[in-house]
Amino acid sequence: MTPSQRGKVAWVRSLARENVDAVITTGDNLAHVDAVPTVLEALEPLLDKPGAFVLGSNDYFGPHPKNPFTYFVSPTRVRRSPTVLPTGDLIAGLTGAGWVDLDNARGSLTAGGAVLDLVGLDDPHIGRDAMPAPADRPADADARIGVVHAPYRRALDLLSADGADLILAGHTHGGQVCVPFYGALVTNCDLDTSRASGLHGWPGVRPESGGTGTYVHVSAGLGTSPYAPVRFACRPEASILTLVPRG
Repeated sequence: MTPSQRGKVAWVRSLARENVDAVITTGDNLAHVDAVPTVLEALEPLLDKPGAFVLGSNDYFGPHPKNPFTYFVSPTRVRRSPTVLPTGDLIAGLTGAGWVDLDNARGSLTAGGAVLDLVGLDDPHIGRDAMPAPADRPADADARIGVVHAPYRRALDLLSADGADLILAGHTHGGQVCVPFYGALVTNCDLDTSRASGLHGWPGVRPESGGTGTYVHVSAGLGTSPYAPVRFACRPEASILTLVPRG
């Protein structure tokens, strides 16, 4: 988000009309040093719902011009002299509204009559991830949900081993520029491109199989870097997930 993106602000605010019980954000909110008030304005109608969040690299460091073809070589890296963003102000705004900060932390929320046991990681893309101390699932918890910005395989393995029923992630932009009828060409991490967005099993159980295991949902998100404001065959999205008891 940048302060000038008024259309994006209006669209995010319109999500409050959806019938949801809780909101989870997976990071990369900021693309400008002055964007915290804009982000909080966009989220304001949603902040009265139970919520939780983790941060992404673009909540710590501002974007910069880069050659887009570097994405095909390796995941991007933070440059040596990055623009430091007001991360603390963003955290204060979200936690002040009652949302749970899950960066290398555990928490819980009650939504729709269900108790959700939460565990999260700070962004693996910049090496900030550290699994919180093990903890038994509370007896009254209906599900354990893992949250991480970048779906690196090591992060998914850790959250799955911790007992997460569902892991929520972002970061990939769904590939951002995709090939019609083929899909994503890159994920900007070590996750395979077949899982660049949508619901999948981890490591191998797939939702349509009817089996048990950890599910992973990767949102394609709704933004881009201001230096690469293009999406192709990859529409912006906010995902609405319906959780049901295992049959």
